[in-house]
Amino acid sequence: MRSLSPRVANAFLRRRVKRGLAAATSLREARRVFDLQLPYAPPAGGFRTERIGGVGGEWAGEGGALLLYLHGGAFFAGSPRHYRPIACAFAARGFNVFTPAYRLAPRHPFPAALDDALAVFAVLAERADRIVIAADSAGGGLALSLMVARRDAGLPLPAAAALFSPWTDLAVAGASVRDNEASDPLFSRVMLKNAARAYLGGESSRNPLASPLYGDLRGLPPLLLHASASELLRDDSVRFAARAVEAGVEARVALWADAPHCWQLASALMPEARESLAQAATFLCERAGG
Repeated sequence: MRSLSPRVANAFLRRRVKRGLAAATSLREARRVFDLQLPYAPPAGGFRTERIGGVGGEWAGEGGALLLYLHGGAFFAGSPRHYRPIACAFAARGFNVFTPAYRLAPRHPFPAALDDALAVFAVLAERADRIVIAADSAGGGLALSLMVARRDAGLPLPAAAALFSPWTDLAVAGASVRDNEASDPLFSRVMLKNAARAYLGGESSRNPLASPLYGDLRGLPPLLLHASASELLRDDSVRFAARAVEAGVEARVALWADAPHCWQLASALMPEARESLAQAATFLCERAGG
């Protein structure tokens, strides 16, 4: 039986975030709307800051499999601090988690975020034989672009990736972007298009290093995708998983009823968030050989 938590969260987000984003007249104002810090249990060893590959970020957890977490925020918002609930959840499940503060649009358009993610991964790959990736929303698309870029360069890939509502199509062309506009408590089609435009900075929205849905997906590692059935980005996961399977990739997608976008951030409040994170951790641990 599903809990009431998603419905409560949806009502709050609809009032606090969706209305705020609709009223925002600039990305700066929209960024302030996103500035929410949900509760979390700090890791036993606290947080440790480090610059890796020239990119700042923070660690959560000690020992265990190395996990790179790429946060969301539509490429113009978000930070490691805002996504501590998810990083700490993975740390509590035995992972050593690094969340980089990659550069954000519009000041730093494509490919700045991808360049930062690639720089961090390159250094981490020298420290460990096996790395896994977890990511959400824009960070999920970024994680997939990172893997495509490294595969094209003939470089080692992560052992697996768990992605929460990844934004894989910056052309904003999925049917769910239209069908779920009323049911999504966070985003509107206009907001997504504005964020995509700010990040792309004139680049094609179908460039596979910005929109991995349109890329060659052969050779990617095992993928687990979780998305909400009622969010705008539902089809970014469904279509991507279908194309990945066609390319011979092990890719599984699960849709969650009633959950808001990136509900995993509410792990301290929502059983569905804890369940999603537990499934992702198990998937990554198995692939990392842990």
